[in-house]
Amino acid sequence: MNFRKATIKDIPDIVKMIANDQLGKTREKYTNPLSESYYKAFENINTDQNQELIVVENDVLEIIGTLQLSFIQYLTYQGGIRAQIEAVRIREDQRGKGIGQKMFTWAIARAKERNAHVLQLTTNKKRPEAIKFYKKLGFRTSHEGMKLHFV
Repeated sequence: MNFRKATIKDIPDIVKMIANDQLGKTREKYTNPLSESYYKAFENINTDQNQELIVVENDVLEIIGTLQLSFIQYLTYQGGIRAQIEAVRIREDQRGKGIGQKMFTWAIARAKERNAHVLQLTTNKKRPEAIKFYKKLGFRTSHEGMKLHFV
């Protein structure tokens, strides 16, 4: 498996994976051509040194997974850096093969490389299998997350 920063040509594959789950189907619009909003978001992510949109390729260079790491500088923890992992997806035909474990192993190493003191994530309570997977990796429920949606 190869981990690399996403390029603009990868956006359709990434959006397809994000849209292909129970919640993504209600939030995303995977069309051909894709909405320009996805490309604008990519440009914002790609030009921010604290954002890393990553794709995972198999041996024949097909994209089989994606994740986004955000590095958040803050004053607490003596000016620490918090890494946040988002939008972890594996192509549907590749699930159950241990790819998720390898993706998180890579993400943990990358967060440490960037001197983060914690890797955090949020997941929807409607995803019990994901929660079980994250707990198996060592993530612990430590805070109660809250959101205020505007749309």
